[in-house]
Amino acid sequence: MSLPVTEVERELLHTRRVRYEGYKRSDGLWDIEAHLTDIKNHDFELKTGVRRAGQPVHSMWLRITVDRDFNIVDVAASSDAVPYPGGCETIAPAYRQLIGLNLAQEFRKKSKELLGGVRGCTHLTEMLAGFPTAAIQSFAGEKTEEESDGSRPFQLGHCHALETSGETVRKWYPKWYRGKAA
Repeated sequence: MSLPVTEVERELLHTRRVRYEGYKRSDGLWDIEAHLTDIKNHDFELKTGVRRAGQPVHSMWLRITVDRDFNIVDVAASSDAVPYPGGCETIAPAYRQLIGLNLAQEFRKKSKELLGGVRGCTHLTEMLAGFPTAAIQSFAGEKTEEESDGSRPFQLGHCHALETSGETVRKWYPKWYRGKAA
């Protein structure tokens, strides 16, 4: 279902794209990569010069390598296009501070504490928020939903549709259905 058509005439000025891709590696680890681009459809005046229409103002990459339990074992960051050459791209090594964190355990909070504000790059740090769900989607079909130890499937209780007192869980995960709270 798309958005409703607007009745007001408008002009596209800016396009931001963020793409996440998940790779299963031959060594048993996983690479989750993100790429962010910001592109204007008109020439754009920056302090550092004019960026021509269609040329990226930002083109930035992040790769997070995780094990099967979502523990971060490696991180790489790079920038192909930045508005302030010689400044923006120098922060890339700071993202290695993420090594040792777990994508499924307060990752968004901890990554913001480590790399928020002037401790990181706004754009790279914003991309971090999508890594947990990108990893989960990459692992889909590779990890069993219900572990052999009988623990609850990790996705239950983490979104509206999968609330354990809801109809979706009652229908598809009856073992974990808890009914409506009194």
